[in-house]
Amino acid sequence: MPSRTTSSPRVAVLADSDTRWKWGALTAYRIQPDIRLDGYLLRGRATPTVRQLDEVGARADALREIRGVDFVRSIDRTRYDVVVLACVGGAVQAMLHGLAHAWSTGAAAGGRRPVVVTGYVGVVYEKLADGLLLRHGADVVLANSRHDADRFRAVYRGVGADGDSVVECALPFLGGAPYQGGNDPCTVVFAAQPSVPESRADRMYLLRRAVEHARKHPDREVLIKLRSKPGEHTTHIEELPYQKLATKIPGGLPANCRAVYGNMGEVLDRTDLLVTVSSTAALESLHRGIPTAVLTDLGVRETLGNHHFLGSGCLASWDELDAGHRPDPDPDWLARQGVAAEGDYERAFDAARDRVTALREAPALPPLTPYYTPRTAPGYLPGILARHGLDPKGEPLPGHADAPEETGGLRRIARETVREAARGAYRHGVQRVAPAIRRWGQL
Repeated sequence: MPSRTTSSPRVAVLADSDTRWKWGALTAYRIQPDIRLDGYLLRGRATPTVRQLDEVGARADALREIRGVDFVRSIDRTRYDVVVLACVGGAVQAMLHGLAHAWSTGAAAGGRRPVVVTGYVGVVYEKLADGLLLRHGADVVLANSRHDADRFRAVYRGVGADGDSVVECALPFLGGAPYQGGNDPCTVVFAAQPSVPESRADRMYLLRRAVEHARKHPDREVLIKLRSKPGEHTTHIEELPYQKLATKIPGGLPANCRAVYGNMGEVLDRTDLLVTVSSTAALESLHRGIPTAVLTDLGVRETLGNHHFLGSGCLASWDELDAGHRPDPDPDWLARQGVAAEGDYERAFDAARDRVTALREAPALPPLTPYYTPRTAPGYLPGILARHGLDPKGEPLPGHADAPEETGGLRRIARETVREAARGAYRHGVQRVAPAIRRWGQL
């Protein structure tokens, strides 16, 4: 293999949803732009469709869909310089154990191995300890802000784990032209989220208020920015799509209010006010200097995630926005959150770039050593690994290793048809059967 320090690094990104693919691929390019990027999409509930991948816009030199157990088998010590695990915590933990086992056995054992990087796709407002400890063991755990870096290190110190892997950076997809104002018509964008809020009543309330804002301000264009089309899944399950709720609005949507899809950056290019409950889109908007409102209508609650914006100056209600209020963000809060609207953003990845380069140039790296082991978490870890076809040692479970590994393109038409049927059945269970069971349980 060519020298790791004289040729373009070869990077593998494993992602399990459209947003995590976006984070993983763009993170790889932020750390070092001149790379050969191979993308792997972890097969599961949220595996992105071709449309979702096109909308995200993060490109790879090669892209394929894969099972976790096959990813572990594919990534030997000599194939890549860097491996980015852009997955939910349990999948990251499983891959860390699987790769640790694969790289310590067989013909490829010994010598140098890839640098393993992981992190979060956005705001970390829930399951802080759980998610972080599932990511422990990677060489680099990226924190998207100074605020997160401090919290991450505190969690690792709290369990006696090594916190040196935590490196502060920023969200890799911030950018775009600074807000200049003056769009005609004035455009208000409501950035919807798949699972926040959760109840039908709350989601209908937010949709109704967006529609009412459009009716009160016929000179404005109100866009409802949706993450996915019915049948598609993202990082979170969407039981009640706004597209379906919109059919319940009396009189339908007014002429100046409509649902839109597409790349968030392109939508922000024409946005004069971004409204959301707690979407990461708020950070993208604030980075550009676009007026941004984080809604308080349903309360400021941990379950909504808008508590993350305490002190930001962005908390506001639809009533205030209807009356013409435009939030004024707090500069100190923005700085702690890695939203460098004043031009320091390009340097936000220097520390991560330096850390990864130093690890790549090291003669050898120690084995991957996650905090969770069969000794520290005997009642938790085996189930996590089993969901990805691995036993407690990180070895493929019987029957998983022998299954044929798929080859060829991202997905073939026949497989897509079968999957869509399965997704339809799954979606029916999530959107119809499960809520009914929950209601029955409350009787």
